[in-house]
Amino acid sequence: MKIHKIIFSLFSFFKGDIFALKKIYNIKIGKNCRLSKNNYGEEPYLISMGDNVSAIKVDFITHDGSVWLWRKENPNLDFFNSIEIESNIFIGHKSILLPGTYIESNVIIGAGSVVKGRLLKNSVYAGVPARKISSTKEYYLKNINKFSNTKLMSRKEKREYLMKNLNNFKL
Repeated sequence: MKIHKIIFSLFSFFKGDIFALKKIYNIKIGKNCRLSKNNYGEEPYLISMGDNVSAIKVDFITHDGSVWLWRKENPNLDFFNSIEIESNIFIGHKSILLPGTYIESNVIIGAGSVVKGRLLKNSVYAGVPARKISSTKEYYLKNINKFSNTKLMSRKEKREYLMKNLNNFKL
């Protein structure tokens, strides 16, 4: 597996993470995904993603190592399951996706969440374990006054805007 990591690093450096994930690990990835510094585990080919998926520093775990407890009786025992992600998904920083996870479209997952099972479309999930906290529409409406239109600003413009309007962002 070490040679794969070296080859992945080279491909990633020259062609980008997504190219490397598709070519080296055979992960199915849709269009317009933002993936960086993730851990795809030992069986990355069990992971599939649709379009517009954002995941930074996320752990994708496709096996359950607890079967180690029974390896004396059954040395060949293993437990695997896939991770399937539909489209328009935001997975928060340092989240963990466990084997058997299926995420329907239009889902937000809060940072640090531990996810297993099926997450329903148009929903926001967070926690350990991840639980539904609202619909995406409710989340948007609740936070609409806290959003800012800074995405296309330069770093300098953004800094000036945030420093000037800092009181608007406090809880």
